[in-house]
Amino acid sequence: MFPDAVAALRCPVCQASFLLKEDQQRTLACEGGHFYDAAKQGYFNLLTGKGTAFEADSAEMVAARYRFLEAGHYSALTEAVAEAAAETLQRPDALVLDAGTGTGHYLHAVLQSSSASAIGLDISKFALRRAARLNPQAANLVWDIWRPLPMADNTADVVTVIFAPRNPAEFARVLRPGGILIVVTPRPGHLAEIAARTGMLSIEEGKEERLAEAMSAHFNTAANVSLDLPLALNGPEVADLAYMGPAGHHLRPGQLAELAETDGSIATMAKFRISVFTVS
Repeated sequence: MFPDAVAALRCPVCQASFLLKEDQQRTLACEGGHFYDAAKQGYFNLLTGKGTAFEADSAEMVAARYRFLEAGHYSALTEAVAEAAAETLQRPDALVLDAGTGTGHYLHAVLQSSSASAIGLDISKFALRRAARLNPQAANLVWDIWRPLPMADNTADVVTVIFAPRNPAEFARVLRPGGILIVVTPRPGHLAEIAARTGMLSIEEGKEERLAEAMSAHFNTAANVSLDLPLALNGPEVADLAYMGPAGHHLRPGQLAELAETDGSIATMAKFRISVFTVS
């Protein structure tokens, strides 16, 4: 499956296709003479030039996300994403792109119910270390989703974007006819009981409408599903939840320690929207 994923990739410098060399080290070698060696953890860094202007998640933030997701708090969401992708990935040469793959948690669930090839993109090398370990059959790449994707046209059957940036024009370009885009976003009221104390941003009203409008130039909305998950989190879990998201870039160790010392548990509701789009 890894060679099938490589066949869909294109060199970010010259857009030539890649050959996979597996001598002493795995290397992606393009026909134009550009080479990308795999890191010892198994991922490839395709970023060129100045890389990315965006701040990547730190090792500590990634570890917090890993602990929280592995504890199963979002298991119903994980299962829903895998179910939404399953039917479209039944073709023999199916390929899924996970844009913003993080630790590879959601992609892993998708691959558990499919024999599809896979590509996972993220700007955090710390996240990709875990993703490559969890999904070694996938091509896990350091990449900025806001840039043109290092993929050929019409190569993906499913694109998943779970709490990650969205690049509608590029997603539409790489999707095959009949392919789908699955986007997961929080809804108003998401984790409201703990958002204030953790510094997490509240979700504005009208977010779903803005998402549909942003996608409308390239996609049609096929489905919108709401998913509510009741949670009861102890102090360390609240700290991990705060640290694993965007707020984690601004939290200080002292703030995390204070969160982790919360007595008892905090009841809250995770509110998600799973949106499925088709190319217009």
